Amino acid sequence: MTNTPIEIAAHPSLASIDAADWDAVACPEAASGRPYDPFTTYRFLRALEDSGSVGAGSGWQPRYLTAHQDGKMIAAAPLYAKGHSQGEYIFDHNWAQAYENAGGRYYPKLQIAVPFTPATGRRFLTRPGFETIGMSALIQGAIQIAADNELSSLHATFCTEAEAIAGAQMGLQARIGQQYHWVNDSYADFDAFLATLSSRKRKNIRKERAQAQAFGGEIISLTGDQIQPAHWDAFWEFYQDTGNRKWGTPYLTRAFFDCAQQTLRDDMLLVFAVRDGRAVAGALNFIGRDTLFGRYWGCTEHHPCLHFEICYYQAIAFAIRHGLQRVEAGAQGEHKLARGYLPVATHSLHWFGDRGFRDAVAKYLDAERAAIDHEIEVLTTYGPFKRLSKGEQQ
Repeated sequence: MTNTPIEIAAHPSLASIDAADWDAVACPEAASGRPYDPFTTYRFLRALEDSGSVGAGSGWQPRYLTAHQDGKMIAAAPLYAKGHSQGEYIFDHNWAQAYENAGGRYYPKLQIAVPFTPATGRRFLTRPGFETIGMSALIQGAIQIAADNELSSLHATFCTEAEAIAGAQMGLQARIGQQYHWVNDSYADFDAFLATLSSRKRKNIRKERAQAQAFGGEIISLTGDQIQPAHWDAFWEFYQDTGNRKWGTPYLTRAFFDCAQQTLRDDMLLVFAVRDGRAVAGALNFIGRDTLFGRYWGCTEHHPCLHFEICYYQAIAFAIRHGLQRVEAGAQGEHKLARGYLPVATHSLHWFGDRGFRDAVAKYLDAERAAIDHEIEVLTTYGPFKRLSKGEQQ
């Protein structure tokens, strides 16, 4: 590293950034295998942009942030100007209402995030060896953009715990949330996982799997070149059904899945329930280096427990077969607890230009943090795993 100045730039399109330069900071580990997650790779973010899922009319205006030193990109961040708080999964609607009730203008705001993706990962992307200086430069650059444009705030969502700690030391406000993740304890197979559960929970999962398998067809898993363009016609129907029910309008466009077929199919796992030659339900997962990320589910026919089988049990089985250490099952859902997914903390960082509002949020976050810590502790005790005897605990 040198002491030469760092140049910060914001880009309205990834087309102005070299793909190799971006991935050199986003996923340097991919030189020896899969990235830790695909969500900040050039190919994923470019698919969102090229498909029109972000950009004009979406409320997500790209302002990709880059930092260069001595002519080399040392850091980058997926930065967006947001006109709403949709598709984030770390909710600030109450903050927005309070800010505007006080006479301020909350939107637009700046968001360092992967759109529509509540999956933990690096948000301040740096070359190895530039972690501290690169993250500091990105934060300073983003705050300067917010201040210069009189924007209310900057948010970095679903960052890593290490980034949350570092960001707090740099003056941002840290917030925690909660999700449910499954952890692979080096299980030999699905039955080995079941053997760690209480008898009642184990029997319930076996019953649910049997009910799901009785839907009248077969369940198939597809990844890489097994995924064909026609599969996206079926999945689009599922995705629209879920999107219309949950969000009103699906976040991703149909074109995203065409882009994904071209550039992302090696990163994806599709699980379909097929009956009479037609897919009637399906789930889309993304494959990381040691984590499977569950993302979307939908169906055109409702069958008992099919959702649990396709989204949760098939994901666990895939992770075990492929030696993955974790399954992240997406946002919310206490029903995941009984199926082996335990509560974990998620992290975000926040900055507000208005000092009074910043102080009010700080008090709110202190109270929220204590409540979530307590909730995670309590929910963990309700997990499905066997209770250890006092002798086993020693």
